Amino acid sequence: MKIDTLGIDLAKRVFQLHGADRCGQAVHRSKVMRAGLLEAVRTLRPRIVAMEACSSAHHWARRFHEMGLEVRLISPQYVIPFVKTNKCDRNDAEGIAEAACRPTMRFVTVKSVEQQDMQAVHRVRELLVQQRTALINQARGLLGERGVTIARSPEAFKRAAPQILANCEGEVTSVCQAMLLELVQQIQELEERVKRAEGWIKAFMKRSALCKKISAIDGVGPITAAAMVAAVGEAKEFKNGRHLLAWLGLVPRQCSSGGKSRLKGISKRGDTYLRTLLIHGARSVLRYAVGKTDARRCATRRRCDAGCAKRAFRKMPLMNTMARRIPKEIS
Repeated sequence: MKIDTLGIDLAKRVFQLHGADRCGQAVHRSKVMRAGLLEAVRTLRPRIVAMEACSSAHHWARRFHEMGLEVRLISPQYVIPFVKTNKCDRNDAEGIAEAACRPTMRFVTVKSVEQQDMQAVHRVRELLVQQRTALINQARGLLGERGVTIARSPEAFKRAAPQILANCEGEVTSVCQAMLLELVQQIQELEERVKRAEGWIKAFMKRSALCKKISAIDGVGPITAAAMVAAVGEAKEFKNGRHLLAWLGLVPRQCSSGGKSRLKGISKRGDTYLRTLLIHGARSVLRYAVGKTDARRCATRRRCDAGCAKRAFRKMPLMNTMARRIPKEIS
């Protein structure tokens, strides 16, 4: 029994295996526990191990690489069309093995431990920022009920909070001030943690040559560069800049049929966090391009103004230009 492709439906404890030969015929089906997965794969010795690109897939891919096996990670949305009849672990493993044999299938690059470390830092930082925003909004809501309004930015809250805590005026009682002080202390602790996470990101950028290359692009700072390298790696899977744009969800969504092309808004596929960073980067470039007379800034303004009737879409051409340069810098 010679297994060419082994499809594995990953789970927490019980893993489903589906082995197929070169003709695609099923030659092996089994269930193994987590502790016995590596030994089972070592015994079967397939040529290709295929898995869906889920949370633990990169860990198992690195372990299988150490065994000298070829690993193919597939996006779950590309596996769904190959799952026959009802969804179950057995059918999922069969669909993964069949999808891995398709000549036009697109695969996910296996991430290194360092890349996953940086992604973990970015996710923790994003969580801390969300918690800080929630606390500021809670404080603004409590004060708004008492007739005290504060602008939505964190900087405006920092400026207004000391004055509110110093003076007990109107409906802002001592009890309200005590609750506000509690929230301010929590916000300060979160800001210290955010700064610590940003320090890790900057340290990673100093060590990474790829991050330094990307940071040369206008609108790309340490956070965007580190997030891009952590998510993309060396960009070898992308043919060109437009391929990366499609992966980020920055290209129009098509609904074309019968020879008639219909292009809608951006598809918003891929990583929302990366798109958000690119949006902030494009906004900062546009902000500092106003009033500049050098050729570089004038070209930026012309690129953003051309064909953009609505102000909300002025930063889209600039974001596309930024993203198109990334594969050239890190491939």
